[in-house]
Amino acid sequence: MMRRRTTLLTGCTALALALGTTACGGGGPVSAGGGDKALDGQTVTVAGVWSGSEQKNFQKVLDAFSAKTGAKTQFTSTGDNVSTVVGSKIEGGNAPDVVMVPQVGVLQQFAEKGWLKPLSATTRKSVDAGFAPVWKKYGSVDGTLYGLYFKAAHKSTVWYSPDALAQAGVKPPKTYDEMLKAGHTVSDSGLAAFSVAGQDGWTLTDWFENIYLSQAGPEKYDALAAHKLKWTDASVVEALTTLGKLFKDKQLVAGGQKEALNTDFPGSVEKVFGPEPKAGMVYEGDFVAGVAHDQFQKTIGKDADFFPFPAVGGGKAPVVSGGDAAVVLKDGKNAKAGMKLLEYLATPEAAAVWAKAGGFLSPNRKLDLASYGDDVTRATAKSLVGAGDSVRFDMSDQAPAAFGGTKGAGEWKLLQDFLRDPSDPKGTAAKLESAAAKAYQD
Repeated sequence: MMRRRTTLLTGCTALALALGTTACGGGGPVSAGGGDKALDGQTVTVAGVWSGSEQKNFQKVLDAFSAKTGAKTQFTSTGDNVSTVVGSKIEGGNAPDVVMVPQVGVLQQFAEKGWLKPLSATTRKSVDAGFAPVWKKYGSVDGTLYGLYFKAAHKSTVWYSPDALAQAGVKPPKTYDEMLKAGHTVSDSGLAAFSVAGQDGWTLTDWFENIYLSQAGPEKYDALAAHKLKWTDASVVEALTTLGKLFKDKQLVAGGQKEALNTDFPGSVEKVFGPEPKAGMVYEGDFVAGVAHDQFQKTIGKDADFFPFPAVGGGKAPVVSGGDAAVVLKDGKNAKAGMKLLEYLATPEAAAVWAKAGGFLSPNRKLDLASYGDDVTRATAKSLVGAGDSVRFDMSDQAPAAFGGTKGAGEWKLLQDFLRDPSDPKGTAAKLESAAAKAYQD
């Protein structure tokens, strides 16, 4: 599964992703060994949530690092519960050297447990030169930089089949109400409106966050993310009520709530772009394009397209995004070589490798936009780096993992319960507050 938890760019243009051709990157100078095979015979172990095409494309980056330094690399996919998996590996004396962390809350947890090494002066210099200060802020704990944000993802994109919308005679909507109205028109034409990946609780947090950001505004969003605002606040109940209207509408949700709860993220993309379409639209981030292209051979921009997640009520259209931060574990058997890998990942050369392979956006403003394989992705990347310090992280990714990042627990489970029965938004808000209070206290 390609779990992409992400950040928030209030005021950016809409985000898109198209897949380019596969190639290994060139670019600027590299500090990770300088091509002198300084790490010959050494192995760097890396753990992260990526699987499928994301893992294959990251392996291209690792292979380029190996070509530069002589080091071998070994990648292990952790699945969604990266905190639990890495914790058990550390306890078992088998800690990886580098972890790609998809959540700010998990990075903070690792730092507070004393598991992380501060990043090298070389990496810090690259971050200061190439990244907006906000990326350094989210990679730091108590003023010390532990995480390098290598990959960004955008989660305010609603993907659709152009054929399905054309057949229904609807155009991409500008407001949330227009989106639901368009959904009913699509449903009347023979397809359900939305494919919802309810089996993966993280997708439901993304639905909530887009609605909440637009309805309640960025100040309350920030306060709720820090748990300075309680989940029982009227703004949360209002957002849940808005989300519940969609969840309980059998015309809008493919197969209804029961089928949604049995649909994982890749399955939700298949229901729109697979050989037997069941729905016209699927909400999730730019990585939807990777699945549509790689698994179902869709041409992005032609067979699969997106519109921005629309404004809710009188609010502004939300733009939610996030990122994966590389960290070095103290207990890794080859942490020094791991640090050299991060020095490489901080360069535009490393980012160019994945940029050319597709399915990737870099927050590194020193990456030449020509590295991306098409104009749509170049424009998206430009909006990302142009957003500067307006970037904020996905709310659940800022929470302690017990609340915002654990399968079958906390926010993920409670929103799945809400999808199953959306009749009591106020009661769900109370349960969310109870779980959040416990997690933040811990």
